[in-house]
Order: sequence, then C-alpha cells, then structure tokens
Amino acid sequence: MGRFHSLPESKRYPEDSSEYDIVLHRYNTVLDELFREQEVRIITATWSSGPEPPALPERHSRWHPDAYHWTSFRTDEDETDPDFFTYVHLHASRVPWRHGSIDDLLRAVAEDLTAGAMITSLSFDRIHHPYDGGADVLLPTAADRDAVKHRHTDWLSLHPNGF
Repeated sequence: MGRFHSLPESKRYPEDSSEYDIVLHRYNTVLDELFREQEVRIITATWSSGPEPPALPERHSRWHPDAYHWTSFRTDEDETDPDFFTYVHLHASRVPWRHGSIDDLLRAVAEDLTAGAMITSLSFDRIHHPYDGGADVLLPTAADRDAVKHRHTDWLSLHPNGF
C-alpha cells in the first residue's frame, strides 16, 4: 500500500482555492497513472441503523451521479443490541476514467463531507481510496506500489511508519 498526503507538510484540510488545486492535482495525477484510458468503478458509502439503504441525499447524487445500490452489510458483527447495529451501504457506478471527472466527489472527500469512497479497476486489483488528508493506493505488486511511491516521494509522509 502507498499512502499519499493531499497537501504539503501533511496538512489535512485545504483552506483556499490554491490548496484545493493542489489536492485535486495530487488525487487526479495518481488516478491518471492507475486508470488512464480504462473504465473504473466508483464506489461510495452511506451508513444507517437498518439493513435497507436509505434514499441517497441530493448532495450524494451530485458527488456520485448514476450510483446504484450495490450491497449492504453490518459493520459491527459482535454487537448484540439491535439498537446499536450499524450498516454500511455501498453504491457503485462504472465509468470511463477521465482526469477531473470526479472532482466533485474528491472535493467532498477532502472536506470530510463524505468518506468511504474508492476508485477501482474493474477487477479490483488497483484501488484508490481518497480520504481527508490523503489517499491510500493498493496495487497488485510491491513493485507497482514502489514505482508509484518513487514518482511522488514528496507526497509521502515523513513519519517513520508512513502515516
């Protein structure tokens, strides 16, 4: 896995348009390297206390147009009190990758308005998981991972454990 920070010096949240430009540039640069001229799956998540997915909020539909409910599951299998059950509902779409095509979603992630987003290859062997402050990238081999990390060493954490 490679972990990339969205902003210099591991800053977590963008504060102005120039910082949003940096965040979107970094997300899109890595996404281009992973998925140029390919179809991808966009996956987003919602949560609820019941097994049936609630209607998607309007803003979710802006971030992820054409999303359909894919699957739901409980996130807390050890919980025995139904009042505390939590379900995650995954919504998916399949689209041709284009630079900038999911900027609304990436901005929402950067602003911590949504979480659990993933952009994946159709075979799920390459996964880009953006979050507020960065992105985790999962690739099929250590060599693939190291090549992406080598191209963007200045976006990596200085923490000894890579966080």
